[in-house]
Amino acid sequence: MEIGAKYTPQQIESKWYDYWIRHNFFHSTPDGREPYTIVIPPPNVTGVLHMGHMLNETIQDVLVRRARMQGKNACWVPGTDHASIATEAKVVQKLKADGIDKNSLTREEFLKHAWQWKEKHGGIILNQLRKLGASCDWERTKFTMDPALSESVIKVFVDLYKKGKIYRGVRMVNWDPAAQTALSDEEVIYRESQGKLYYLRYKIEGTSRYVVVATTRPETILGDTALCVNPNDPRYRDLPQDTRVLVPLIDRSIPVIRDEYVDIEFGTGALKVTPAHDVNDYMLGEKYNLEIIDIFNDDGTLNEHGERYAGMDRFEVRRQIEKDLADASLLEKVEAYTNKVGYSERTNVPIEPKLSMQWFLKMTELAQPALKAVMEDDIRLVPAKFKNTYRYWMENVKDWCISRQLWWGQQIPAYFLPKGGYVVAETPEEALKLAREKTGDASLTATDLRRDPDVLDTWFSSWLWPISVFDGINRPENEEIKYYYPTNDLVTGPDILFFWVARMIIAGYEYRGEMPFRNVYLTGIVRDKLRRKMSKSLGNSPDPLDLIEQYGADGVRLAMLLCSAAGNDLLFDDALCEQGRNFGNKIWNAYRLVNGWQVDDSLAQSDSNRLAVSWFDAMLNRTLGQIEEDFTEYRISEALMKLYRLFWDEFSGWYLEMVKPGYRQPTDRATMDATKAFFDRLLRTLHPFMPFITEEIWQHMAPRKDGESITVAALPAPQPFDQALLERIEQLKEAVSSVRNIRKEHNIPNKEALELYVIGDDNYHREYNPLLQKMANLNRVEEIAEKRSDAAAFIVKTTEYFVPLGGSIDVEEELKKLKADLAYQEGFLASVLKKLSNERFVQNAPAKVIETEHAKRHDAEAKIKALKERIDQLQ
Repeated sequence: MEIGAKYTPQQIESKWYDYWIRHNFFHSTPDGREPYTIVIPPPNVTGVLHMGHMLNETIQDVLVRRARMQGKNACWVPGTDHASIATEAKVVQKLKADGIDKNSLTREEFLKHAWQWKEKHGGIILNQLRKLGASCDWERTKFTMDPALSESVIKVFVDLYKKGKIYRGVRMVNWDPAAQTALSDEEVIYRESQGKLYYLRYKIEGTSRYVVVATTRPETILGDTALCVNPNDPRYRDLPQDTRVLVPLIDRSIPVIRDEYVDIEFGTGALKVTPAHDVNDYMLGEKYNLEIIDIFNDDGTLNEHGERYAGMDRFEVRRQIEKDLADASLLEKVEAYTNKVGYSERTNVPIEPKLSMQWFLKMTELAQPALKAVMEDDIRLVPAKFKNTYRYWMENVKDWCISRQLWWGQQIPAYFLPKGGYVVAETPEEALKLAREKTGDASLTATDLRRDPDVLDTWFSSWLWPISVFDGINRPENEEIKYYYPTNDLVTGPDILFFWVARMIIAGYEYRGEMPFRNVYLTGIVRDKLRRKMSKSLGNSPDPLDLIEQYGADGVRLAMLLCSAAGNDLLFDDALCEQGRNFGNKIWNAYRLVNGWQVDDSLAQSDSNRLAVSWFDAMLNRTLGQIEEDFTEYRISEALMKLYRLFWDEFSGWYLEMVKPGYRQPTDRATMDATKAFFDRLLRTLHPFMPFITEEIWQHMAPRKDGESITVAALPAPQPFDQALLERIEQLKEAVSSVRNIRKEHNIPNKEALELYVIGDDNYHREYNPLLQKMANLNRVEEIAEKRSDAAAFIVKTTEYFVPLGGSIDVEEELKKLKADLAYQEGFLASVLKKLSNERFVQNAPAKVIETEHAKRHDAEAKIKALKERIDQLQ
């Protein structure tokens, strides 16, 4: 197998993904190994891959691939969510384009169309994930409306109903006029909107006086059933207790009530009360037993209570009623007004508060174990800053409206009886049995019962996801749920921390008696360079598949990961993808360089090569240890950056230069074997981040049998390393860089060998001279006792070095450089001394930190002394 001259990701990626699938590397079944489980946050079945998915799935894939290489039984369960509102809207839209009105279809006919749409579009996003390299167990792919998952949802509904936790009642809900369904509080997004504040005149009945009321929604006056003032407001003390006012335009008489709920400071201090269309007004209505007049149809048009405006859209009515009020001299004034308006998260239309008969789940008691688990870190949120948000939500949790007025989804298992009332059962047969028992009528048949047409909120399905994908509701003692549950890590966005994460935790404790996962990694939001959230509507979101086609999946994965610390927004730029591809080029070319070396088995390993091998071995082991720590704390971006620098700077920039044989010269066997072993360990460590290029090169490095893969190779473990060696080589690298700078400053060609003289001290290690000579191209390194005035000088740590330049040294320029260096060192010493004179710092800092500061002080003092002596010598 030949390695190509050029790195072309497009030629290798599909080849290796097919190879992994063919050999079933991603499939998991329970065995004796430690399980590692991730369930994918199921994307909407309507969806296509976007940048947020790219970030999320890349992080999951890194974690899963790493676990697999650690010898764990890694299981990543993929799947999609039926997304009731979004999918039904898509199907309705398609039907409309085909000239079919949903309302002309029966439920069964509509669902047939919906399933056809799902079969055609539902797998798109999962197929796209393969392009990214996602190592999901595709044999386990689930859909939230698969028969077993739907059965789980119905079983849980019935169970919670029997426990008295689910109830049915008329409550004020968030109504989505576009989708024509109720929403939970969490599905409402509040946005600042520019509107108007309308000051309306309500005539006091039997007088010529008016009470002026300020409102942002003049169209709702048609549903007013009272006017409320604060009893402490001096402006309204003269109004008799039985005062009534007339609703503008329609002259319906309504009472004036008094309640301290009214804010004296807002508007005129008088409040119109519309119990059917405002949550707070509804509570006032209950308190004072007010009439409730619902003026809206489900689609946001006005019904017969809208009188002359019946049939008109709510916003059209708002525009018209402003004119009509003005014409009737009932509009005192209009002011510009900014307020927060609730929008449906799904359809992006303003919601209407609406009284509606719905099903609710009592949440207060259910939430307690889930709150405790996160607050006590049994379940860890990463980053921990989200714990406060989580606590606030869970401590202020409201009953969950779980019914939706849709056809696509799990239909609520409630059956209405012919003479009122209902029964709840898992099957129609069981419902009939219960109905006969409840009514005492043994002659009832299935056709006498009418099933509730509503479906359950999509989240009521997906909150069971970590349990239901292993069939843990239907078969709670099955082998898979006992082996894979609780799962290990959940990777998701903070925007669904309550929607999904908290609810999964609640379900986990209710139905398994334990957490559903141990760690929750919360990603940031992918934004553009201007910090705008990437979205189709803004046109600032690139197509991920186009990026993969241009830069390769490895390059795009690297781009997403390099700048994505947990919980922090990612500022995405195509240049990051280029950086990722360039890193792939670096790896490719480094391998081609090493692979091109010839080996002479008769050659002994040189001292410089032996030192280089020992140094990089220590450097690699130190970095592997740091990466392990990073993964423990979910610092995935930092782990990748360490690895990136290790390969680019230390391995390619230094190590390969240290051991590279001369032009057309062979290398020794020991160095070649060590270099290839380093390459192998680097590839295996990089594999979770960049799976394709690492597989391609790893397969080339040695003869491999069909079925061998880096995917299941062992992840390198850190070994003990020599810290002193690392510190000494850092000094050597500084010396090499200083010699190279002198060459640059004095225009000395790199191929011209130089001499180096050293005034040795404790920081000088002469045994490293062979490596120093090779890297700096020196023909000799010699220790001296006196400083040389004919040389360019530099200091590393406390060791002084001199490169003789004969008569070419520019004394004035050298003095200028030395004085600048002296000023820097004096400033540095001053900052160190300031730290060491700070009692709080000295008392609280770890001993190692104090020790480091003292070492810095010692080195700086030695450098200052040497610099002053050198300046004196040249002056």
